[in-house]
Amino acid sequence: MKLGVVMDPIQAIKPWKDTSFALMLAAQARGWSLFYIEPDWLYAEDGRAKSAMCAVTVQDAREDWFTLGPKTIRDLSELDIVLQRQDPPVTLNYHYVTALLALAERQGVLVANRPNALRAANEKLLAQHYPELSPPTLVTRDPAQLRDFLQTHDQIVVKPLDAMGGSSIFQVTRGDMNADVIFETMTAEGLTLAQHFLPAIREGDRRILLINGQPVDHALLRTPPADRFRANLAAGGQGTVVPLRPRDREIAAAVGPDLARDGFWFVGLDVIGDFLTEINVTSPTCAREIDAVCRNDPAGQLLDFLAEVRRSHSHSNAV
Repeated sequence: MKLGVVMDPIQAIKPWKDTSFALMLAAQARGWSLFYIEPDWLYAEDGRAKSAMCAVTVQDAREDWFTLGPKTIRDLSELDIVLQRQDPPVTLNYHYVTALLALAERQGVLVANRPNALRAANEKLLAQHYPELSPPTLVTRDPAQLRDFLQTHDQIVVKPLDAMGGSSIFQVTRGDMNADVIFETMTAEGLTLAQHFLPAIREGDRRILLINGQPVDHALLRTPPADRFRANLAAGGQGTVVPLRPRDREIAAAVGPDLARDGFWFVGLDVIGDFLTEINVTSPTCAREIDAVCRNDPAGQLLDFLAEVRRSHSHSNAV
């Protein structure tokens, strides 16, 4: 297999916790040819998706974890599989990148997650396809609606639709003198999302990985510091690997088949208490943390699934 990984600059990652790096390690362990691609290297010429790319070798270390070969220009159809692992925010240029990857898909490359599905989805709004699983939620650009929502629920969380890692998330309580300025600031650029505050966040936020709609048997429980409410690892949360609960499996069973059918083959569900809060599809993380404890190789599981899909497509085309 020839695997291309579209990702943010590899020199800036934290290799001991980066899921894109875990996927590269798993591909190399399988003897695959591995190519590194930065999003800005992609382009199209006469309807063909192309890119500069570098052959890359990786090693599981905290320093000198990668070696790049010379940059060469290739048609993406020379690759078997391309992983789109660019982190949010989902900007207009991100949409253009998915459009280029859709061209590659038409040329026979297996792209994961599927580019047209990524372009149509928003990770915060995707969970709203399952309101029965989610806490009370409002998506609006009207500060007055946010004020009414706060009066109804007493304590809410307000977050932007295009960020990651707990960035720009506010907890607002009824009577908070800063509520109006928070609502005005959050809605100044567009729609924002508000949810009923879930006290269960003190027990942590569970990241559940799905591969082709099926959950990995263990989740990463991310707990916030004692004096904060954000559990994201990037915001200071602490991670503990835990077995899935029955409720986690219920949520996975409810959403997994739909997501897999739409081409979201690698997904990270965020669950607080009994509620689904987000469906992460752009660059789901936590595979390294789970594998470090369970040795169940989620990254390898995903690659084995994608390889089987690629082989079946090649066989169908040959027939």
